[in-house]
Amino acid sequence: MKLLVTGGAGFIGSAVVRHIIQHTNHHVLNVDKLTYAGNLESLSSIEQSERYHFSQTDICDRAALDQLFKDFQPDAVMHLAAESHVDRSISGPATFIETNIIGTYQLLEATRQYWNMLSEEKKQAFRFHHISTDEVYGDLEGTDDLFLETTPYAPSSPYSASKASSDHLVRAWNRTYGLPVVVTNCSNNYGPYHFPEKLIPLIIQNALAGKALPVYGNGHQIRDWLFVEDHARALYKVVTEARIGETYNIGGHNEQKNIDVVKAICELLEELAPNKPKGVQNYQDLITYVKDRPGHDLRYAIDASKIKQDLGWVPQESFETGLRKTVEWYLNNQGWVEHIQSGEYQNWIQQQYQTE
Repeated sequence: MKLLVTGGAGFIGSAVVRHIIQHTNHHVLNVDKLTYAGNLESLSSIEQSERYHFSQTDICDRAALDQLFKDFQPDAVMHLAAESHVDRSISGPATFIETNIIGTYQLLEATRQYWNMLSEEKKQAFRFHHISTDEVYGDLEGTDDLFLETTPYAPSSPYSASKASSDHLVRAWNRTYGLPVVVTNCSNNYGPYHFPEKLIPLIIQNALAGKALPVYGNGHQIRDWLFVEDHARALYKVVTEARIGETYNIGGHNEQKNIDVVKAICELLEELAPNKPKGVQNYQDLITYVKDRPGHDLRYAIDASKIKQDLGWVPQESFETGLRKTVEWYLNNQGWVEHIQSGEYQNWIQQQYQTE
């Protein structure tokens, strides 16, 4: 197969590309604009493969997309390109509207034009796989409730609203034009190569630097954590095996309070990085509670039984094993982190969390 992957230099996208090149015989065209969170160093292990191709292209550029489809002739599209950080969407929503909604529209139209010219056999085999988030569902009130594939949408942030919009566009292109689509909504991902504005890598890096570990509100927000390599396996199963028109929720069965995640990281660092920065006695002493995020969802949790039943996927990593692998990776790959922590990123972190 030839797979066109958008956002393949991002956190989840790079895990998908690595998985396909390392574990299958398929060809991949990675289409990525290379914004601040896109990093080709995350693909250094597979970039020499003859089956890997890269194009620095904005998915909002329709003419460029048309040319890529013409040249590469994909058998499937995996659409991961998106602005994805809630805090950035609150301070600057315009980029999220442009990339997540307009970009998805342009990609759908480029795909539809290409798909309409395929032979009937290739049309039947083709898939457009749209990768989304559980944040489109809003949050859960009860402690036992879970997001189902049929849960009504109730997005809380500009980010989740833009992703909800893109989900609706994809399903509309299936219903109106017959484009063969599948949609997945995942829980919070974590693991190697994660841009350090997100909770887990931010806490690791700040702890190693002896900086404050910022926790929103009281830290009791609950998230379902999914190891990124488990997610990549799930996405590959969906794009190659799922029935047209299906939606799958992908979760890690690992609900954790944010504060407990931060404490677990501190405990691992006590073991794995015992030589602390000057003046730090215990990593947990660095925990600092900051003003809560506007419209902060309290709890996300996914029922992933459908993908287990239909496609046989279950996560291989527990939160404990995945978190240990993640902390060890950051300790062993500080060069990767240093290359992407630009002055602009540091200024944004300081402004966002009001920490020194």
